[in-house]
Amino acid sequence: MIRMNIAETLSLGTRTLSPHSDSPRLDAEMLLGKVLGLSRTALMAHDDACLADDSERAYAELIAQRTAGMPVAYLTGTREFWSLTLNVSPAVLVPRPETEILVEQALRLRSRNDPCAVLDLGTGSGAVALAIAAERPNWSVTGVDVSALALSVARQNALMFDIFNVDWRLGSWFDGLQARRFDLIVSNPPYIPGGDPALAALAAEPKLALTPGPTGLEALTAIISQAAAHLNDRGWLLLEHGWDQAPSVVTLLARQGMSGIRTVPDFSGKPRVTLASTLYSQR
Repeated sequence: MIRMNIAETLSLGTRTLSPHSDSPRLDAEMLLGKVLGLSRTALMAHDDACLADDSERAYAELIAQRTAGMPVAYLTGTREFWSLTLNVSPAVLVPRPETEILVEQALRLRSRNDPCAVLDLGTGSGAVALAIAAERPNWSVTGVDVSALALSVARQNALMFDIFNVDWRLGSWFDGLQARRFDLIVSNPPYIPGGDPALAALAAEPKLALTPGPTGLEALTAIISQAAAHLNDRGWLLLEHGWDQAPSVVTLLARQGMSGIRTVPDFSGKPRVTLASTLYSQR
């Protein structure tokens, strides 16, 4: 029996995934790396090595699951975000690169040396909370999620990176926080409208983390309506949203008396994160 080597296996995997992925070669490499316990660089360095039968079978199974729509992050169990390689599972949304904009903007709003209380609503895997906490060890971060399974993943990630300045809370948005106030509130809430065809391609991910209802604005509206009551003076609210939702988010923030409202584009130039301050808000 003739066995394929790594180069041939990756070539076949890439061709198989081409109709099902925007990055078939990268997916093929990450999945084979998972099977063989090798980095992408190591795969290239040993591309003439032949695969054992059990490795071929394991790889074929991962390729089949990927063609069926399973995200690579769930198949490998990890996802790169900011400077962290996070554990992920189907209990949490796969962190997206554009969500790093939330982290970037939050870090710019306060001096590195100043104390700062941060609230991450809908923390999921803990990606945003942990990225901020890792960059600012002297800041106090609270991560909230309605899913106990998601919080379990977040806690595991925190322990893996020895990040101890995050307090994890189970609850829906501001529930359970009583009258606590924060200097920064960040959130990547569900914002895809319930009838959006894009949801079909995201079926493997938790629906609760993707869509809040028919308009897609339900979670954003709930957060904005309560945010001022949980922000210190000169505090900031930072929200990720759909590229076409920026005007609605700006309107909602203005109605709450928020000031300094501005929207930041994502890496493709689309409106993605909107910020607002309580500097002149009326409460």
